[in-house]
Amino acid sequence: RRAFSLYKGLSGRTIFYVGTLEPRKNLTMLLQAFSELASDPNFDDTTLVIGGSKGWYYDEVFATAERLGLMGSGRVRFLGRVPDEELPLWYNVASVFVFPSIYEGFGLPPLEAMACGAPVITSNTSSLPEVVGDAGIMLPPGDPGAWAVGMRLMLSDQGTARELGTRGLERSKQFSWDRAARETLDVYRLVLGEKRKRGRSAAQFRSSPSIQK
Repeated sequence: RRAFSLYKGLSGRTIFYVGTLEPRKNLTMLLQAFSELASDPNFDDTTLVIGGSKGWYYDEVFATAERLGLMGSGRVRFLGRVPDEELPLWYNVASVFVFPSIYEGFGLPPLEAMACGAPVITSNTSSLPEVVGDAGIMLPPGDPGAWAVGMRLMLSDQGTARELGTRGLERSKQFSWDRAARETLDVYRLVLGEKRKRGRSAAQFRSSPSIQK
């Protein structure tokens, strides 16, 4: 971990995000929260690292970082798309993984982060509470003050960070591709079964003597 951090030019604590740069990922709020944290001298060594490809309306993310004075200072780093083989390394060097998304169908990055033992802060919306459960800190996606407090806690309280990292690692074991495949197959079987029932009912309805008259 230390070798990778030094290789990437990181010598202090790291807050890591990965995902597409687009409005629903809520990165402008995250930058506001980090700006509040970065103004505290106790966190002078902390860098926010943002990985992910540019999506739609991504310009606002860079404009917000520039407006808050985070670009030129080097306190925020944009990686662009992170190669798959590097992603576990980033999760492992992260002091905390943050995922402030407003909406997710599932939320794979927090699960990946937990599987690597990284403490997680995520939004308390859509599917994310079902993924993270009690293994992370869940916050309102529209409250930068709360996110600043959450990041401050994770970075300064090593006991809490370790405990949540351990919880996340255990929780991630509840999810697997085999389990996902089985549950998806069960859903398909349920849907197909219902379709067959409706099909039989419709056929019986069409063949009813009262209808044929």
